[in-house]
Amino acid sequence: MSAKAKKKPEGRAIARFHLPGLFEFYDFYRVFLPLYRKHREYFYDWCDIGSIYGAPDGCLWSGGRIGSGNSDPRDVLAMTREYGISARLTFSNSLLRKEHLTDDKCNKLCRLFNESTDPQNGVIVHSDLLVSHLRSNFPHLYLVSSTTKVLTDFTALEAECDREEFRYVVPDFRLNRQFARLERMTEKQKDKIEFLCNECCYFGCQDRKACYEAVSRIALGEPWPVFKCKAPDAVEGYRFSKAMENPGFISASDIQKRYLPMGFSNFKIEGRSLGSALILEFLLCYMTRPECQLKVREEIYLDNELDLF
Repeated sequence: MSAKAKKKPEGRAIARFHLPGLFEFYDFYRVFLPLYRKHREYFYDWCDIGSIYGAPDGCLWSGGRIGSGNSDPRDVLAMTREYGISARLTFSNSLLRKEHLTDDKCNKLCRLFNESTDPQNGVIVHSDLLVSHLRSNFPHLYLVSSTTKVLTDFTALEAECDREEFRYVVPDFRLNRQFARLERMTEKQKDKIEFLCNECCYFGCQDRKACYEAVSRIALGEPWPVFKCKAPDAVEGYRFSKAMENPGFISASDIQKRYLPMGFSNFKIEGRSLGSALILEFLLCYMTRPECQLKVREEIYLDNELDLF
């Protein structure tokens, strides 16, 4: 049970949140997780932390966002083990070639993460080449099918869920409210779905896959051609207030009142490229009881070792 939390109510559905910044916000989680353990009463009893995901700086296999953070991977894993939380490597590069599979840094990280089985760690992946490599060489790592595949067709999503390689599948956020189709999924398929809750990207974007490919090229050291986002208000960057107005947005209330009763229990929060102050706002919004939000905010802000900005 993550963060050695108190026992949950019998028979009650629990939402598992998958949080951003395993390496990127390691210092933040070193402060937040002890608070989460000590004052579990500050947080909703219908949710828990399923995993923290991310990638360090300089990984060829990185995708979605360019990984950052220079924390020692052994320190990172020591932290997640202490709190019973799965650690995930975000290796969702969509443009990997066979020669990239020998990368020393990425293989060493996978070898280290593969050693832990309690809790089991995972890898978020796009490339089928990498899927085969990981399954052959690091069998203890579970695999997550990345949202960078931009699965906007529901039939394709169902087929992805039926692939035995993947424990979880993250659909494109534009399928988040296809309730008629979601309701008809099998229990096994529902158990695999991991919804991306707080995407800010333009709902009508036609270039999402090209955007992710541009990030993949940068990770490979091949930054050309440069991708320019054509979405309205793209210059503003990520704003949580704008994400909340997105037609694909999933709120804490939506999770509790609609998705959990339908049989879905996994929810991903994006934000690896954002500041830790905004990550805190996500955790306040999704996991923290309203009457306790100020207490959590004060505990975090007043920690002298943490730079939130």
